This record gives sequence, structure tokens and C-alpha cells, in this order.
Amino acid sequence: MAASSSIRIGQRSVGAGHPCFVIAEVGINHNGEMSLAQKMIELAAKAGADAVKFQNYRTEDFISDKSLTHSYRSCGAEVIESQWDMFKRCELDPDNLKNLAETCRKNKVAFISTPTGPDGIDALVRAGAAAVKNGSDYLSNLPLIRHMARSGLPTIISTGMATLAEIDEAARSFAEAGGTELAVLHCVSNYPATAATLHLHKIEAMQRALQRPIGFSDHTEGAVAAIASVTLGACILEKHFTADKGLPGPDQAMSADPSEFESYVRAARDTEAALAEAAVGPSAAEVNSRRDWRLSCVAARDLPKDHHMSESDIAFHRPGSGLKPADAQFLIGRKLAQPVSRGHVFALKDFR
Repeated sequence: MAASSSIRIGQRSVGAGHPCFVIAEVGINHNGEMSLAQKMIELAAKAGADAVKFQNYRTEDFISDKSLTHSYRSCGAEVIESQWDMFKRCELDPDNLKNLAETCRKNKVAFISTPTGPDGIDALVRAGAAAVKNGSDYLSNLPLIRHMARSGLPTIISTGMATLAEIDEAARSFAEAGGTELAVLHCVSNYPATAATLHLHKIEAMQRALQRPIGFSDHTEGAVAAIASVTLGACILEKHFTADKGLPGPDQAMSADPSEFESYVRAARDTEAALAEAAVGPSAAEVNSRRDWRLSCVAARDLPKDHHMSESDIAFHRPGSGLKPADAQFLIGRKLAQPVSRGHVFALKDFR
């Protein structure tokens, strides 16, 4: 299948020439509480998200050693927790997915989730998900990517920790399995990521290499990375989202709260508006300024009828509604058809 420069997610076209598609990544910030998950959807929608993303993994798919731990700061304290326990309490079953999808529909945002197995993909199809997301840790799981392709769901692949060869292999596997709707996100798998680690020019390099919609999975704090990545052509932004940074959990503190997310979306939208088009010329907003602030050829003093114009008879004053200063050379030596007073804005009808 040929690569495509745009895909369709829900009611939105995503790709070059379309508004940036902004995803609020709730992930596991709901802490296994459905009421909190639904509240986060509502808050993300109000903050300007186009989609809300969850994770419908099965812990057994990626952890077998229950002695593995994860350390993180939560509510101001350092926490060391069993990875198994941390992930288990945040699992979403098929009924949860249907409820979340319905909440997203009510709030007019797309529902997206990250599965870790074929059953999870199938559950998303049944729930009516708008798209499926493959995490950076699963980039090399080509059988899963092929199953995503065969599901018919638009697919987004994150590329943290990956080489270009690995990214290309994943994209080719998706296409060979019959998939057509694929977007790829540049990602830095640090939480949080610092500006010096982002290397955002990779967005442009991936666009050239893959000929696919390219976005950015943003693990930084603030909106600087959003502005830069949109400037470089990112058509998708994904940002971790929480209802309250003070909630317990590994990702809450580095996630954007509703106010921060709203500012983030505004920064992206303002950047898009600022970029606008590449054609050189006065913009629509400059039409009045061009008339009011540019200069015209005007009479430097009172001049009588039949006066032969000289260079000293011409001054350059606002507004710019008459003959341009560049036209002054064509006025020299011409005869006035009528008297004019000082400051008169010259027009061709003034001469014979």
C-alpha cells in the first residue's frame, strides 16, 4: 500500500494542510477509577483536546517478574512500588472501554487507546474507538502492528528509543498487512524530557523518510516544544493530562492539568495561525496598513496650472493611496492640468 500524507481520525482529517490534532494522554492517571477517567475526558474536552487517550493493556502481556519495581514522586513523596501492582489496578476491561468511548462521544472528542495484545485491539474495535495507538515500548512488536493494520482502525505509532530502520520496518509491516491509515510520532522516552533531549528536527527527517503524517509525543513541561514541533510540521501533538497534579500516581506530577493543557492547545493554535501561508505579499490584515502607512507622491508646495514638474516639486507623504514614490521619475517634466495645493496626493488625471 502506498504511504498517505493524511489520515482520518473520527471526524477529523489529520496531516499536512489540516489543523494539528491534539491528544490528551490520560494513560493510567485515572488510577483505576472510572468516575475519575470520565471526569478527565470532560475536562480535557473543555481544555481544547481533539482526542483523549487511555491504555487498555493487560499487565500479563509485558510483566512476568513480579519483583520488578518502579520508583516515582507522588504527592511530594518518593514512592517505590511493584510494577505489577501499579499496572494491575489501572487495567481497563471491555465494558470500561465502551463507557469511556461513549463519554468521549458525548464530549465530542475522539476515543483512542493503547492495547498490548490482539484481544485489546479487538475490544477497541467493538467499543468504537476512533484510532489505536502503539506505544514506543511496543514498536518492535510487528505482529501486534500487523493486527492493528488488519483491524481497519487508524493507527498511531510512537517511536521513542527507536532507530530510523526500526521505524521504517514498523511502517512497512503495517502497510504489508493491508493498513493504510498510519501516523508516526517522534517521541523521547524520558519522563519528563528536557529541551536538550528533544532533537525536534527529527520530525522533518521522518517526514522525508516515511511520507506519512508525523507528530510529536510531548513529555516536556510547558508549551515550548509544542510551538517548535508545529513550526516544523508536526500534525499531531500528544500531551499527558491529569485532572489534578496532586493526585497519587507515577505520571500525575509531569502531566498537564486543565489550565496548563488549555494554554498548551492555545499555543499550538496560535502557532498555526502565525504560520498561515508561505506566499510572499501583503496579508489581508495588512491591506488597510498598506494604504494608511505607505507613501505617495504629493505636491511639495502650491503649484499653478500648466506648471512643468521638477524633482523639487514632489514630496513623499502618507497615505499610500496615490502614485508610489517609485513613480516620481515619470512625473518629472510633465505639465499640470490644474492647480494643486501643497500636500495634494498626485494622480495621473492631474497631468497632461
